[in-house]
Amino acid sequence: MSAPQFTGVLAAAVTPFTADAVAVDVDGIRRQVEHIVGNGIHGLVPGGSTGEFTALSAAERKVANRAYIEAVAGRVPVIAGTGALSTAETIALTTDAADAGADAAMIVPPFYDSLSFPEILAHYRAVTEAVDLPIMYYNIPSATGIELSPEEFAELGRQTGVTCFKDTGGDFPKLTRIHFDHGEDITALNGWDTLTFAVFALGTRAGVWGAASVIPALCAELYDALVLTADLERGRELWAKVNPICVFLESHNYAGAIKAGARLVGVDAGPTRPPILPLAEESVDELRGLLRGAGVEVVA
Repeated sequence: MSAPQFTGVLAAAVTPFTADAVAVDVDGIRRQVEHIVGNGIHGLVPGGSTGEFTALSAAERKVANRAYIEAVAGRVPVIAGTGALSTAETIALTTDAADAGADAAMIVPPFYDSLSFPEILAHYRAVTEAVDLPIMYYNIPSATGIELSPEEFAELGRQTGVTCFKDTGGDFPKLTRIHFDHGEDITALNGWDTLTFAVFALGTRAGVWGAASVIPALCAELYDALVLTADLERGRELWAKVNPICVFLESHNYAGAIKAGARLVGVDAGPTRPPILPLAEESVDELRGLLRGAGVEVVA
């Protein structure tokens, strides 16, 4: 199994739905891909929390992942979200993503019962043995109740096909320690919007970022400034525009806020699925103002 070193901004992508929310909108997925990739983003991560994966059937998850992979057509890596509540379903979803041509799978640990570390190792080892695909561990303790230590992250990387992890835990000191002390075993990627500046300045080479589905050009420009050219002054100028948007996104239901933003910039992805409610109109107005303040063209 090869271990890809992802670089750049990897957009956490929505799952577009038809207007009545009863089906995945494949044409909408194509629009999302052109908006994101066409504005300089370096990879896509469909099927995660931003993609409302818990509201999709297994069949719909396969359809959405396959549609994203097909629409990208090899232009950038696609890391398909395939985590599920059982090892068997995780393997089935990951196998389908691999067959469709995914470059890797992002797998959240089963999140109803908090697993012990030996159970986590067994789960990811079973997926590794069943599917020849690199794995991104989705670290989101608020949903899973699982807090791994830096040493456990390293052990996970050594014993399974987990090559990197998306950190949506918000613990910058822990991520920093893993980056410096355990980078040979596992690669730390940021997944917490308001830490993006800090983590790129730290020296990480990639991050998974939902805002990149709304403001891809600004996100790509920030990456160029902080990571590629080490232009800290330019990075600060950009972050002054982007950070208020990130604060807003983290202050609301994330999938709902990203879908509202997508509609505002002209790539409507349809409604959220219940029980997630659409963003209140006053909140949409606030987001519209933040986007305009960052120099983003708003069409809705």
